[in-house]
Amino acid sequence: MNLSNRKLAVFLVLAIGAIILLTFVMAPASSGRINSGSTYRINPDGYGAWYAYMEARQAPIQRWKKPVDELIESEEIDTPVTFLHVDSRFTREIRGVSNSNLLSESERNWVRQGNILVILGVRTPVTEAPFSTIQDSPFGEVKIDTMRRGRNKSQVLLEDEFGAMVWQENIGQGKVIYANTPYLAANAYQEIPGNYEFLAALVSEGDRPIFIDEYSHGYKDSEVIEREQRQTLVNYLLQTPVFPALVQGILLTFVLIWAKNRRLGQLNRLSTPGVENSKAYIQALAGVLQKAGRRDFIVEVVGKEEQLQLQKALGLGSVLLDSETLAQAWSEKTGRPSTELMQQLQVISKPRRLGEVDLLRWLKKWAAIRRAISF
Repeated sequence: MNLSNRKLAVFLVLAIGAIILLTFVMAPASSGRINSGSTYRINPDGYGAWYAYMEARQAPIQRWKKPVDELIESEEIDTPVTFLHVDSRFTREIRGVSNSNLLSESERNWVRQGNILVILGVRTPVTEAPFSTIQDSPFGEVKIDTMRRGRNKSQVLLEDEFGAMVWQENIGQGKVIYANTPYLAANAYQEIPGNYEFLAALVSEGDRPIFIDEYSHGYKDSEVIEREQRQTLVNYLLQTPVFPALVQGILLTFVLIWAKNRRLGQLNRLSTPGVENSKAYIQALAGVLQKAGRRDFIVEVVGKEEQLQLQKALGLGSVLLDSETLAQAWSEKTGRPSTELMQQLQVISKPRRLGEVDLLRWLKKWAAIRRAISF
């Protein structure tokens, strides 16, 4: 493999690596991970069974398929509500023992007005606790499958010797309830009534409406879909596989052009024209003879060469014959009068100073003689 081919191979490897990197970085998030915790999901990590359990109890529960900000800012809901958010991706993380960094300012103000926010799936430190434990609660045994525990000991609702698993924080007239497992009442715990009843008690307070966040799991109302579809083309492309594919195509094109300095095709190298020594010599000699007025020399040299080539074409060998023999053979071959060729040969045998016009006429005549025998 020569140097050029090795360079091309290296650049192709870099291009493929860039494409793979873009695919992983810009690929859409896994739908399975987003749907985890949804009440529409019947898999073990879903909440479909618990939602049916709450409906059977005739609880005022409904799915919320809009951004949470629209619930917070809604003027149509004029009564305190409970909002349940199952976060299987642990986007909220406690640092230290304070819960203050988990909520936005708008969320805290909304809770302060008397609403309840329940967040299942808060990231807390991993401890030495067993992964699966059974905890006692006023509503029966509750199974917890996580080694994470919270260190906040105030208003603990469920804990063991390793720390808290469920706790709450009062803010103004409302409160926030946290759990460090997103699967507190998932479908996997249908055979453990304590898990379902425990979560039901957390979200139920009087007759206040209970909203379950489905928007974060990818489910949207038709009006939300229509509104989001009216966004600009650029934003739309950024959210679909079209944009990564476009970036990959542009990147690969630039890398290939850079690698071989080609514009989508083979490189056409300009070749240096070689010097034709014979042609250059003839042109130089012709210039010298023209300046010297030696047309008789031209007649002699060209005439003998024409005569020799004509003999070869007629099959008469390469030894110059006399004019009469050559003219007679040419006449028999072409059917044209021999005097026509004799006039050309006489100019050679009896050289005289020809003018430029006569010389050109004489040369053209030789061309006609050659054509007569398809020479």
